[in-house]
Amino acid sequence: MHLENKKIKAMKQGIHPENYRLVAFKDMSNEDVFLTKSTAKTKESIEVDGTEYPLVKLEISRTSHPYYTGQTKLVDSAGRIDKFKNKYSKFKKK
Repeated sequence: MHLENKKIKAMKQGIHPENYRLVAFKDMSNEDVFLTKSTAKTKESIEVDGTEYPLVKLEISRTSHPYYTGQTKLVDSAGRIDKFKNKYSKFKKK
């Protein structure tokens, strides 16, 4: 099939947000901060290199996730592992 035979579809207009701005995302497990464009709503802000940015706090990011770091590191900020163990301890083999 030749390229000139293919129909090119235009992106739909009016469905993508227009309020992108630079936002600081902070990994709370290792204090890493990175900037990227986002429309995320925030109530906090942080100063990075002398400039104030909206702040989004993360429990885990690419700098602390075991898949990206190659390390097996346990992050349990809400006691979820203990809740899971308690819930399923009755099914434990004896």
